[in-house]
Amino acid sequence: MLSSSAQVVVRKAGPADATALAAVFGDSWRFAYRGIIPHLHLESMIRRRGADWWANATRAGDGLLVLEVAGTIAGYATFGRSRERRAFPNVEGEIYEIYLAPAYQGGGFGERLFESCRYELDRRGLDGLLVWALADNSGAIEFYWRRGGRPEAKAFDRIGGAMLAKIAFVWN
Repeated sequence: MLSSSAQVVVRKAGPADATALAAVFGDSWRFAYRGIIPHLHLESMIRRRGADWWANATRAGDGLLVLEVAGTIAGYATFGRSRERRAFPNVEGEIYEIYLAPAYQGGGFGERLFESCRYELDRRGLDGLLVWALADNSGAIEFYWRRGGRPEAKAFDRIGGAMLAKIAFVWN
């Protein structure tokens, strides 16, 4: 177990978590990206990441954490080696995703997941941290600013026919 207090636990995800992960993914992505990612494309992305997808993801590696509150999976995070070593040569770790079900946002649970990822990246000897966030996702942008991240780059992704800006936050 990575992090625990009273009724809040952060731990490695397992195949038994797949259905709950699919639900958190769908709820959190709809909450975060409604009005940002084109609706039909967003719904297609959510459908592709059903319980079977999550069961396979939990078997594929150890870079997937879940946050439980009173026995209910309330969020997840994925992390590992930076995929941007060329652009950020001094940054070895990356948090790929960090999401909470809407009902659990604003209660400090995101920070628990974030710090658990940082702990795991440090434990693996990966220096520096990179996180990408869509520029229009003001909640994520504010979250990473409050955690001490600083915007280092801007890039664009075509998602569902829309060209969306994303910002790279870096911690050294």
